[in-house]
Amino acid sequence: MSERTITEQKKGKSKTSIPITGMTCVNCAATIEKGLAETEGVENASVNFASEKATIEYDPGKVDLTKIKETISELGYGIATKKSIFPVGGMTCAACVARVEEALKDVPGVVSVSVNLASEKATVEYLEGTQYADLKKAVEEAGYELGPEIEALEDVSETSQREIRKIRNRFIFAAVLTVPIMVMMFTPEFHFMHYVLLALATPVQFWAGWRFYKGMWGALKHRTSDMNTLIAVGTSAAYIYSVLAVFFPGLFTSGGLEAHTYFDTSSAIITLILLGRFLEARAKGQTSEAIKKLIGMQPKTATVIRDGEEKEIPIEDLQVGDLIRVKPGERVPVDGIIREGHSSLDESMITGESIPVEKNAGDEVIGATINKTGAFRFEATKVGKDTTLARIVRLVEEAQGSKAPIQRLADVIASYFVPTVIAIAIITFLVWFFAGPEPSLTYAFLNFVAVLIIACPCALGLATPTAIIVGTGRGAEHGILIRSAETLERAHKINAVLLDKTGTLTLGEPNVTNIIAIPPLTENEVLRLAASAEKPSEHPLGEAIVRAAGEKGLELVPVMDFTADPGHGIDGVVGGKKILLGNLRMMQKRGLKLNGLEEQASKLWEQGKTVMFLGIEGQAVGLIALADTLKPDAPDAVRQLHRLGIEVVMVTGDNRRAAEAIAREAGIDRVFAEVLPEHKAQEVKKLQSEGKVVAMVGDGINDAPALAQADVGIAIGTGTDVAMETGDITLIRGELKGIVTAISLSKRTMRTIKQNLFWAFAYNVILIPVAAGVLYLAFGHNGVPSGLQFAFGERGFLNPILAAAAMALSSITVISNSLRLRGFKPGK
Repeated sequence: MSERTITEQKKGKSKTSIPITGMTCVNCAATIEKGLAETEGVENASVNFASEKATIEYDPGKVDLTKIKETISELGYGIATKKSIFPVGGMTCAACVARVEEALKDVPGVVSVSVNLASEKATVEYLEGTQYADLKKAVEEAGYELGPEIEALEDVSETSQREIRKIRNRFIFAAVLTVPIMVMMFTPEFHFMHYVLLALATPVQFWAGWRFYKGMWGALKHRTSDMNTLIAVGTSAAYIYSVLAVFFPGLFTSGGLEAHTYFDTSSAIITLILLGRFLEARAKGQTSEAIKKLIGMQPKTATVIRDGEEKEIPIEDLQVGDLIRVKPGERVPVDGIIREGHSSLDESMITGESIPVEKNAGDEVIGATINKTGAFRFEATKVGKDTTLARIVRLVEEAQGSKAPIQRLADVIASYFVPTVIAIAIITFLVWFFAGPEPSLTYAFLNFVAVLIIACPCALGLATPTAIIVGTGRGAEHGILIRSAETLERAHKINAVLLDKTGTLTLGEPNVTNIIAIPPLTENEVLRLAASAEKPSEHPLGEAIVRAAGEKGLELVPVMDFTADPGHGIDGVVGGKKILLGNLRMMQKRGLKLNGLEEQASKLWEQGKTVMFLGIEGQAVGLIALADTLKPDAPDAVRQLHRLGIEVVMVTGDNRRAAEAIAREAGIDRVFAEVLPEHKAQEVKKLQSEGKVVAMVGDGINDAPALAQADVGIAIGTGTDVAMETGDITLIRGELKGIVTAISLSKRTMRTIKQNLFWAFAYNVILIPVAAGVLYLAFGHNGVPSGLQFAFGERGFLNPILAAAAMALSSITVISNSLRLRGFKPGK
């Protein structure tokens, strides 16, 4: 991050310099200036076309950089920002997330922030010049820790493992001291017993439980509260009550009360919550398993050939243009092009395709794929953060750090949750103290502690992000890259899929589909003569004919006097015979008799195929039909989309007859034919005007406006050049079944999120009243059934220790439910 800060703040006003992208003339600068001047809160805006920068004075109380960025985007331009991911330490619940986000948003130059509780990472978009030191200071002042920026392919699991070990050690320490405390509570009282309990409970309270006090203090400094506040207040109340009972028993006995101690309650609560945090941290680590797997795929070293010598160097030292040697069984270190040798490569870790792919000189190879058989040398074309693997990891991490709209409800509730719980706890204490049965202070106190401890904003905070992390990670394992949580949420509502024909629905290149020969010639002879004549041609139809002959192993003969008639066909001499190969117009122009081939050609034209006639010495002797054929999985993918209740529509620039022939073959419902590339976005709008939630599927290059217009844009491609940044979802493999998998994964993830949110809400809505003592109204007079007395005693009051166990269990339940997504399989 740069040394220079570009945003100044003075007397409640801010001044910033923003790099603008997309300007082509002075009028662009004037347009942006006018748009910014009309934005509420912007006091002065000056845009310099030469330096491509906008200098803006604004009131941060009325407008922020996010709004300024949106204004510039709506005008059709962009701002040059950087996006970085940082590890965040010390967060425990949704309230912590909100506080870290608020702290980072207040740093000058920060455009947007998304903090993820489950992955413990902050994704920060900022202007050039924003300093890491400022971000770190802001987070530390909020009571948390911000680590350095995570570089591409950097595994931060060691940091989280360190945190897990720290929690585990504190839990073990607390458990070792809590066990004898619990045992002593059930043994006859002996001399100095209360002092022994105090000696054992104090380190549990203030060393094992120190993280809760630290978190509470961080919250108090910002005049707010969080999960740590509830635990610290609840356990401190039990501990302080007990200390007073040990040293000043007269405070209680003078009022006719017994001086009870609750060291077992305070210690057991801290121990159980630390156990819950430990299990929760381990489970959260498992949610990021997919990203760890991806990062772990890159080899640490590469064998490079420099100055004619082979040497093994760290992968970080590789440069574009380096010649690298890969032996059988090794992983390809970076992206490149094979220059020498051939092999088959297992690309399943990138594309999800399990069948090895044959590679020869001139073919692309993707970093992290496994070389199965032969040895080869390749030239590095992309290294470091530019490799396909690094881009995939970055995209997945950004998606995992983003927030789904459904999470906003949970965030809003979480922001009011802790103060509400504290209020309920105080009301509970007062009600039971003044209106409860004797000993009223004991019941009031225990219910107060139980309410504070059982409330769980953690489950609310983890409900959405854990499912998003597992869902996006599972997608990446199957070659499906989902750009954001919002995309994942929108995709489950898709009810119309618009498929671009060429290259998406079809293979994108012509292939020979039919050969008709007039005896005595055979089909192979027609193909051999046509291919021999087309050998010098560079036309795609000619290349397809030559390729078809090669696939059949036909031996071609040289062509003499080759000439091309653009738009019609070719002629030449093959084996001493005058050959003509071309369309109907060429045959008519040269006066060739078709010998009954017109009728068969008409049937092929109706199927949308291109027909080439072969003439020898003035007579038509056969024809070859070509078409851009469907991808093999297209009909099955369309059937599966129909099963999901989705309408499938095709858009193409082809004529209607050809388009409808392809649509029939694929089983597609509707066709938009003869549509120019620039008008595809209009077809998307047409479907949206019918109330459809539309996914547009295209190659991501020619279809950018349509992909942007769609509710969900799906870019489909193969290899290192797949346009990952153009679509909301990117299918690395060129297979249409990826669309079905992406939508199914979205539906399954959303179902998991809704289950998690239901559990988190239901848990709090049901158990907070139970902790407050409502069961006393049902059981108080007649007594609690014997089977429930271990939890509620004889009168229906919840034991605070069990409240702590239930609270720990609620978070683990939510995470475990999200982890079930790891079992998602395409087609299931």
